[in-house]
Amino acid sequence: MSNNQTCIAVLGLGYVGLPLAVEFAKHFKTVGFDINAQRIGELQSCVDHTLEVSDEQLKEVIQQQVPTDKGLYCSNKLEDIKGCNYFIVTVPTPVDKNNRPDLTPLYRASETVGKVLKKGDTVVYESTVYPGVTEDECVPVLEKVSGLKFNVDFFCGYSPERINPGDKNHTVTKIKKVTSGSTPEVAEKVDALYRTVIVAGTHKASSIKVAEAAKVIENAQRDINIAFVNELAKIFNRLGIDTHEVLAASATKWNFLPFKPGLVGGHCIGVDPYYLAQKAQEAGYHPEIILAGRRLNDGMGAYIASEIVKLMIRNDRTIKNADMLLLGVTFKENCPDVRNTRVVDIIRDLQSYDINITVYDPWASPEEVAHEYGITTIKELPENCAYDAVVLAVAHDEFVKEDWNKCLKKGGIVYDVKGCLDKEKVHARL
Repeated sequence: MSNNQTCIAVLGLGYVGLPLAVEFAKHFKTVGFDINAQRIGELQSCVDHTLEVSDEQLKEVIQQQVPTDKGLYCSNKLEDIKGCNYFIVTVPTPVDKNNRPDLTPLYRASETVGKVLKKGDTVVYESTVYPGVTEDECVPVLEKVSGLKFNVDFFCGYSPERINPGDKNHTVTKIKKVTSGSTPEVAEKVDALYRTVIVAGTHKASSIKVAEAAKVIENAQRDINIAFVNELAKIFNRLGIDTHEVLAASATKWNFLPFKPGLVGGHCIGVDPYYLAQKAQEAGYHPEIILAGRRLNDGMGAYIASEIVKLMIRNDRTIKNADMLLLGVTFKENCPDVRNTRVVDIIRDLQSYDINITVYDPWASPEEVAHEYGITTIKELPENCAYDAVVLAVAHDEFVKEDWNKCLKKGGIVYDVKGCLDKEKVHARL
């Protein structure tokens, strides 16, 4: 693969697109495209608020104009990606309020690419979808806007993202990459492109649909396993048995899977199963296990809130106008990502009891949380605070190290959703 002839456009510079664009920029001319002008200005100044890429890493690759050799230029202007011959789409694929797949960002990105698509170009999708979306939904948009013919004038590939936000060990280059192409020749070219940057290696799938299916079941599998231990937590709670102690004992067997109970949020595990379920239903099959797992996991916020209220009542705490400190609002620990965070479910349920909740998270952006959920958060804990209850919802390192009894009123309780605090210093845990 000629580095001089290859020019890559990465569309969508979020948690997935930016780390990938940075890696490609070390080898090829790369243009990062995003419709968010504020995001482009931030990146051109070598700052990434998602913390997936350090300022130092950005300084090594960022260029102030479209590079003539290798390097990364970030832009929201269509003309800056006209000269590219590989277009990699990494936009989000959410669900709507009824948990139906929303392909709107994918359609819009395809329209954008279609406006600059040329003969011989290749479009690679990384966004999580159900099998068939690339060829049945995206390709028609590309053909209509560009006026070109698929697999004659332009080609497509699919290589599902495997980014784990906040994980500094399993970064993009260290996770094996599934690749595919619309023809055998294109599949090899796409695979070769990714082999340039993915040190963990690649797996070339036999078709685009196989690659799409492989991605969507990865997170459905995790969702179902977590649903199982969440159900166990409900059972063992009724039996008066500590779920975490049971799991620790079971984990002594070599093939026991180490899943833990908790909230299932984020942009992948809590969303992807709905994509597979949608396609299954279109094919005339009702997926019972997948949707049962989703229902159980989506109900965990309400269940946790009710357990907290019961614990407060048992400890003679007045519920109405009680003061509560809730620790963490991001969807996972040590990460600023608040997309589809299910901590919000706990907050909403507790607010219905007229509890005064202070949400403390040093990682989350108060502006983003307020915009997305209408919830006020703080980044620093007030001095000499006293609460009727402290709830650990996210296991940020800063939280795990503390003894939260110091923040309680007399008779107050500490509830540990994550099961990561010292058992002797909490009143109950999930």
